[in-house]
Amino acid sequence: MNQAIDYQSIINEIYRDLMFEEDFGQIATYIPELAKVSPNKFGVHLYTHDGFNYSIGDAREKFSIQSISKVFSLSIALSLLGPALWKRVGVEPSGTAFNSIVQLEYERGIPRNPFINPGAIVVADLLVTYLKDTKKEFLEYIRALTGVDTIDYDKDVAKSEQRSGYKNSAHVNMLKSFGNIKNDVEEVLDFYYHQCSLSMTCEELGKAFHKFSDTNSVFSYNGIHLSQSQVKRINAIMLMCGFYDESGEFAFKVGLPGKSGVGGGIVAILPNKYTISVWSPRLNNKGNSYMGVRFLKQFTTRTNQSIF
Repeated sequence: MNQAIDYQSIINEIYRDLMFEEDFGQIATYIPELAKVSPNKFGVHLYTHDGFNYSIGDAREKFSIQSISKVFSLSIALSLLGPALWKRVGVEPSGTAFNSIVQLEYERGIPRNPFINPGAIVVADLLVTYLKDTKKEFLEYIRALTGVDTIDYDKDVAKSEQRSGYKNSAHVNMLKSFGNIKNDVEEVLDFYYHQCSLSMTCEELGKAFHKFSDTNSVFSYNGIHLSQSQVKRINAIMLMCGFYDESGEFAFKVGLPGKSGVGGGIVAILPNKYTISVWSPRLNNKGNSYMGVRFLKQFTTRTNQSIF
């Protein structure tokens, strides 16, 4: 790592500049519990491969990571099934909204990728099949990735999602009709909502994604083993699909693999160099953090560091 770059100063400058933005987007309200979060929260954490940490703002406050959790569930499923996973879900960008049902029907129950909602629900179904106690084992896996044993589900958020998850109910039943859900649909959705409700900080996300940013090593935990090849493929899917139908624009503007969530979080990776996590709850019209995307664009521009 080139320590000539003053990361803290760059983070501070971008953070300060963005505070003068006039249009910050809109907070997610379709999940009622998320609507209770202060829209003015803003935190950033950078975790480098040589162990340096740089933070500003609300980087140590927990929030619902939502779809960022799909990277974790994908990594478990890929470890357990290997290439057989891709018979149930694809690896192509969707080009449509993350909760679109039209594309799912057109492609006869095979979701485009594991990061749109139908794809993540298929992955959830696989974990329900292969893990003995899905919610418990998933949580233990996250705690092992981070070394933080206080990470937990936000049960209020999970209940809120369950009460308002009409489109996800449509997805899982459509998938079931095509034979791509093997378990009880309510059990699958219960795990899926808990997975998305996972409450973490920017700092904790940085530690967790460090495992996926290190393409030169492997990770093993309790039968879950990620090879170098699998880690690289997860990074590739994040680059192509991690921001729904804004993924191409994010790759163009920021140049990093990453994953967003409607809780306002974004995690991005420069393989073998750093992970950077941003949280700002106001979303743009694609469902990604408005401030998060702008921050990361400026960060890779000012540091001149991206995968390209």
